Amino acid sequence: MIEFWREALILLGGLWAGTINTVVGSGTLVTFPILVALGFAPVNAVVSNAMGLIAGGFSGAWGYRREAASVKKTLLKLVPVSLIGGLIGSLLLLNLPESVFGVVAPVLLICALVLVIFQPKLSAWAKTRQSERGGNDPDEADRAKIPTILYVLVFVIGVYGGYFTAAQGVLLMAVFGVFLQASLQQSNAIKVILSLMVNIVAAAMYLLIAPERIHWIVVLLIAVGSLIGGFIGAKVGRKLSPGWLRVIIVILGSIALVNMVYKLVAGA
Repeated sequence: MIEFWREALILLGGLWAGTINTVVGSGTLVTFPILVALGFAPVNAVVSNAMGLIAGGFSGAWGYRREAASVKKTLLKLVPVSLIGGLIGSLLLLNLPESVFGVVAPVLLICALVLVIFQPKLSAWAKTRQSERGGNDPDEADRAKIPTILYVLVFVIGVYGGYFTAAQGVLLMAVFGVFLQASLQQSNAIKVILSLMVNIVAAAMYLLIAPERIHWIVVLLIAVGSLIGGFIGAKVGRKLSPGWLRVIIVILGSIALVNMVYKLVAGA
C-alpha cells in the first residue's frame, strides 16, 4: 500500500504532467522520475505512467478541439501511422529484456532532456518556417500535401513514444515545424492527439500482454492529476510562457538520470 505522502506526490506529478503535456510536452519527465525515485521498476513506471497520462491526453485534446477540427484531414492521415508506431514501440518495451531498457532508458532520457532544453530554439525555428510557408491559413494547412518523410518521422516517433513516451511531443513539434504547413496551435493540437493515440495503443498492449506490470493506484492517481492538468494546460497554453515549466522538467529528469545510472553501475 502506498503511503499517503507518496500518493500525494504522484497525484501532484500527474497534475503537473498533464499541464506540461498540453503546453510544451514532456510531462513524462515529471512523472517518470517521481515513480523511479519512489522505487518502482523503470519498465513498470513507464507502463503505469503511460496509462495514467491517457486521461490528460483526452482533456488536452478536448481543449484543442477547435484547432483539431481545422486539420481533420491531416489527422486522419497521421493517426494510423502513430498507432502502428506506438504498437511496435510498446511490444519492444514488453518483449525485450528489462536489462536492455535499463541501458537504453538513460540514453533516451538524455536525448529527451536535450530536446527540452533546446525547445525554445526549435519552436522559434518552426514558427519561422511556418510563417515563410504561409501556414497561418487554417484551410490551406489541411489542404496541403503531406510529404512522405513526415509519415516516416511520425512513425519513428510513435515507436519511440510506445517504448519510452518522454518528449515525443517535443519531437513531433520539431518535425511539424519543418514538414507540416500548419500554424503552431494547429501543430500543437495534432501533437496532443497523436501522443494520446500512442498512449492508448500502448495501454492496450500492456493490458493484454503484461497486466502484472501495471500499478493501478499509480495509474488512477496520475489519471486524475493529468485529467485536471490537461484542462489547465489547454486553457493557459495559448498564453503561458513555458520557460519556468521547462526548468522543473530538466531538474526532475536529471535526478531520474542520476538515479538510473547509479543503479545501472551498482548492478554491474
